[in-house]
Amino acid sequence: MNITWHEQTLSKAARAKSKSQKSYVLWFTGLSASGKSTLANALEHRLHASGHHTYLLDGDNVRHGLNQDLGFSDEDRVENIRRIAEVSKLFVNAGTIILCAFISPFKRDRDMARAILPQGEFIEVYVNTPLTVCEQRDPKGLYRKARQGEIRQFTGIDSAYEAPDNPEITINTENKNVENCVDELLVYLQQNNLIHRNELLGNGNIPSCRSMLT
Repeated sequence: MNITWHEQTLSKAARAKSKSQKSYVLWFTGLSASGKSTLANALEHRLHASGHHTYLLDGDNVRHGLNQDLGFSDEDRVENIRRIAEVSKLFVNAGTIILCAFISPFKRDRDMARAILPQGEFIEVYVNTPLTVCEQRDPKGLYRKARQGEIRQFTGIDSAYEAPDNPEITINTENKNVENCVDELLVYLQQNNLIHRNELLGNGNIPSCRSMLT
């Protein structure tokens, strides 16, 4: 192939410095209806309100565009995650904090995504919500359809979900509201010098988990 990497003179560090922040990926993984998208969205609002530059990539949304040609076979799921990881790397190079909300059920795929990013720039957030709770929520009716055989290869029913062995942070949404969950994430980011604004904590404007988690 007649292609050559073109070196850019403007560095990732310079782009991040212009935004007064560090850039990295927050990768939310968990079952459908565990609360990944809701928490990522709420966290992005909190970060944006304090001046951080962010972008959220959601599993369903990218399948409307970038990954609309992919299905849900194991092979397509691998390619889905590979593309998202490469896009995430571009956002990080642009100095942006990127939040990714994807079931990403297989450990090897999450490890692949981690390997694409430089060390320390991939933060795995395991949204550890029991399958029974996710089925009770079932906001899109997907579990019901999977149980009735209308959907095949559905994670947690007839396709495996491999929980992370050593995620950077684990959030259990079963008995917590969105505000509490987001505060846990912000504390982690502050303790690891990824954000520095204490005023991010205690924002009471986020609705209850019970009505929003998906």
